[in-house]
Amino acid sequence: MSPGPITPTTTEKLQLEAARGGDERAFQQLVERYRGELLAHCYRMLGSIHDAEDALQDALLRAWRAIGRFEARSSLRSWLYRIATNTCLDLIGKRPRRTTPLEYGPPADAAPGPGAPLSETVWIEPFPDDPLAIPDGLAAPEARYEQRESVELAFVAAMQHLPARQRAVLILREVLGFSAKEVADSLETTVPSVNSALQRARRAVDDKLPEQSQQETLRALGDDGLREVVEGYVDAWQRGDVEAVVAMLADDAVLTMPPMATWYRDEQIVVFLREWAFNGRVYDSLGRRRVKVVPTTANGQPAFGTYSWVESEGAHMPTVLQVLTLRAGRIAEITGFVSPALFTRFGLPASLPA
Repeated sequence: MSPGPITPTTTEKLQLEAARGGDERAFQQLVERYRGELLAHCYRMLGSIHDAEDALQDALLRAWRAIGRFEARSSLRSWLYRIATNTCLDLIGKRPRRTTPLEYGPPADAAPGPGAPLSETVWIEPFPDDPLAIPDGLAAPEARYEQRESVELAFVAAMQHLPARQRAVLILREVLGFSAKEVADSLETTVPSVNSALQRARRAVDDKLPEQSQQETLRALGDDGLREVVEGYVDAWQRGDVEAVVAMLADDAVLTMPPMATWYRDEQIVVFLREWAFNGRVYDSLGRRRVKVVPTTANGQPAFGTYSWVESEGAHMPTVLQVLTLRAGRIAEITGFVSPALFTRFGLPASLPA
């Protein structure tokens, strides 16, 4: 998938001609093939699936209004990325920087419990693994980061530390593989300015990223190793087995629960699991734990939809979307997004039967 000029098909030429003439349906058909990747681009820029959807909607509206002036000097894809990037830059200036609980404050004592949630507008959000948005491999030979690597939680968190234009330059050059000239045209600046911004962004991001990406970690683990982790985690969580979960943790593991600002490290994870996550509130009168866990993926990482029994609903209802970050075959971080509304975005059911 190269970001360079793409020779349009006869159908696309006809759609473009019709869209220029005011045919909104033709425009929608024309841009639909790019919608997934543009959403992923907005997510990398903004760190939030909600903000990304808002930005993409605004960008496509801008594109529709300007399609009559599109002269095809660049590919339609490049033109759409230019509009989406500048829409994101406008939005970044109006909203607070997305962050993680690890950056928000120090680890907490688990004994009092996780506390009340903060405003969700400050937190990085998970992104669904849509192969149309984040295919395997590089976007182009010039790209430095893999497509899936570029939506991993650590990468997206690192992006949020960059000034907005540096963020745009790094993503367009190193993730999508656009040329320095294309990026300069998109941002209405010069090639030397793009190259300078890229060097500064590279240094800043390299300081934030772990030595090994999750994609490299997963490849080293292999399908069988990953299956063992996933099945072991599901089994331990459904049984409420604190020791089994702890046995899967890496040294210095952490557990976060956005939108709560509190997060735990090492022994405090044990306290949290025993006193809060695996407490008696989700057991029935016969001592059976009424929790179900459904594996999925998010941000190119293993993830799980967690459901707890709700008597009034007569069903298991969504509670937490957990995303695992692995290191050498062990769990280095559990990020539990306490946001049941996210489940349907990840293809997870709205409820599970008894």
